Amino acid sequence: MSGSLRSVLSETPSELVPLEANGKILSMAPHRFGYLQPTDAASDIATLRVQFQEHGYLWLKGFLKRQDVLDFRTWVFGHLMDTGLLEPGSDPMIGLAANGEADKSLADRRLMSLVRSVVYEGFCTQPRIASFMDEFVQGISYLHKRKIMRFTRPNTGVVTPAHYDLVYLRGGTSRIVTAWIPIGDVPVDMGGLVYLEGSHRIGAEMEKEFAVKGAALTPEERVSAFNKNMTEGGWVSKDLPDMAERFDTRWLAADYEAGDIMLHSPYMIHASTTNRDPLGRLRLSTDIRYQNVEDEIDARWSNHWTLGDML
Repeated sequence: MSGSLRSVLSETPSELVPLEANGKILSMAPHRFGYLQPTDAASDIATLRVQFQEHGYLWLKGFLKRQDVLDFRTWVFGHLMDTGLLEPGSDPMIGLAANGEADKSLADRRLMSLVRSVVYEGFCTQPRIASFMDEFVQGISYLHKRKIMRFTRPNTGVVTPAHYDLVYLRGGTSRIVTAWIPIGDVPVDMGGLVYLEGSHRIGAEMEKEFAVKGAALTPEERVSAFNKNMTEGGWVSKDLPDMAERFDTRWLAADYEAGDIMLHSPYMIHASTTNRDPLGRLRLSTDIRYQNVEDEIDARWSNHWTLGDML
């Protein structure tokens, strides 16, 4: 990569624009907003497990080779170029969003094809990740077949409301580890994941309450994120500022870089914010889930991800 292109890709504004989600502006006050603490991926596995249990997440810096991630980003956006998502004639690696309307139906179909591809499967199952996860889950790691890849256009209202992952994985073990991988640099204002500090404990208490409320439901209803006791879509809330106030905690953000991996607890409450990238780039990421193969596996996740699959 040329020095000038790297400069463009890493450029960030000198002053952080307040983050927005679902029309709500997050407070940037120190007691309501902060930054994730990065972890050296070379730390010993016992130390990493302790940190994961204590904080509910691990931000592993430079875990993957940067160029490998950027090459994969180029491959993905190259296959989405004809959908109208990207500026015609632009470098797919930059991911420059087009000004006009995209063919959403074509983009959705193409994305479903990409997550079923050998190239995407290879990216998710590369030896560096596989060997680490074997150590981390203390056995043979199992990667769920249902794997998600998302793009987010700049200045649109499309964000992921606050939730914790176990809501969608109740049909198996609770010993799940989610890996969120930014496919390219994702500075704070590009709308990467934000985490509610200490919320892995909040999510665990919420899940206990849902279990009590759902005692009279059928087994199928109990594991559903859409049962009568849940909020719409299984979300905890779409009002991120209110959540920080209600639980007297902070939202934590980060300037993610290509090569980083986020691991988080199935109880950790997280969300995304509006992509306000000043360069007009698409955010691209994938989220995949691991567990020990000896633990119970949620059979609903044994199929490829499909839009509208109610998970």
